[in-house]
Amino acid sequence: MDDLIKKYPLLDSIKVSRETCLDFSKFLSMIKEKNDKINLISKKDTINNVIMDRHIIDCAQIIDFIDLNCNTTYDLGSGSGFPGIVTAIIAKNEKKKIKVNLCEKSYHKAAFLKTVSKELNLNTEIFQKDIFKIKKIKTGTIMARAFKPLTEILDLVCNNFEEYKNLIVFMGKSGEKILEKNLKEWDFKFEKKKSITSQESFLLNITNIKKK
Repeated sequence: MDDLIKKYPLLDSIKVSRETCLDFSKFLSMIKEKNDKINLISKKDTINNVIMDRHIIDCAQIIDFIDLNCNTTYDLGSGSGFPGIVTAIIAKNEKKKIKVNLCEKSYHKAAFLKTVSKELNLNTEIFQKDIFKIKKIKTGTIMARAFKPLTEILDLVCNNFEEYKNLIVFMGKSGEKILEKNLKEWDFKFEKKKSITSQESFLLNITNIKKK
């Protein structure tokens, strides 16, 4: 574990097992390999430390807001697997049975997610569909990172999810203004968690969403 911490110091801040860290490293390698063929992440992000810190560790901090004892969780517009694959890796190594549903309408990205899930033996289901066209969904946590504007996400949750526990959204440097604006149109309870990877970002844990 010490060698991984030395290579990726931020790993120490998320307190995960060595097995989880090793799976993170395998996932990182798979992203780099596939990124030459399809655009999974920005070319400038393909340095090992950037992938680990900006993407994998950034996503791993979501785990504080997820009840891993629920049956399922949904990742909206999963893309390259952030945060869905990261969540599934943590759940596997904590011996949790929760299934992570990853929604990604891109054929190539969905195929990549299936390959990663198989290689890392993750409890996932990949939906190569437009999440806006799936109705009456029942789940535990809903996750959204670099997906859609907050207003659209709130609309989606209200219209397409019949049952859910909480919604976690990754907010960037304009997050406070976006939150303030949406609170004028929506009623919801929320909790904020400052990001460990960016001083300008935070995670928003939302419950009890209602349109005003």
